[in-house]
Amino acid sequence: MRMRHKKHGAERIAACSSLLIEDPEAALKEPQAIFSHVRPICLEIGCGKGDFAVGMAIRYPEYHWIAVERVPDVACVALEKAMAQKECYPDNLRFLIANAQNLSDWILPHSIDCIYLNFSDPWPKSGYKKRRLTHENFLRLYQRWLRPDGMLKCKTDNVDLFDFSLEELEKCGWKIEWQTRDLHASEKAADNVMTEYERNFSTRGQAICSVWARVPNEGETYEF
Repeated sequence: MRMRHKKHGAERIAACSSLLIEDPEAALKEPQAIFSHVRPICLEIGCGKGDFAVGMAIRYPEYHWIAVERVPDVACVALEKAMAQKECYPDNLRFLIANAQNLSDWILPHSIDCIYLNFSDPWPKSGYKKRRLTHENFLRLYQRWLRPDGMLKCKTDNVDLFDFSLEELEKCGWKIEWQTRDLHASEKAADNVMTEYERNFSTRGQAICSVWARVPNEGETYEF
């Protein structure tokens, strides 16, 4: 469902400028310069209304979180939500309004520790496969951005997208560390931070698929 246009959206986004990356070319070429401390960096692509990003920033203050959303009206909601809870987390969360395809122009190689894809657009028409965020073209970008022991973690309610993602990961040589077709019934459920979509799906009894995959390098699994 398309979000209704936000009244005074630009002004509302500007009011949250302390959490907004306004110059991604400068900021993401040196991500640690965005924050006041040096910590591992996690990137969420397609953060929606911000439930996951804010929840993770609160739960894992030892990591920095960058949440990307391409739709300004949606990002506005996420920013205001983060501002309302700013006292609950340290200075470890920033938002970027941008298309994921443009991130490759800004992110330094091997500067990200973990990438999260939560309920990405499944682009169900066969002609749109290259737009899926787990298509091999994007996986190659993630491999360049992630550190040698970095992880990609995905959640979706779309079984076709999940199967497609598993096939693409295998084709590109990623190591599947963990997967499930029912996240909320799995051993990871207790530590799972839900998105708004996920909460709605769960209420309706919809099973959530999830996969954790490591870049084609050896290393230690992150537990967050």
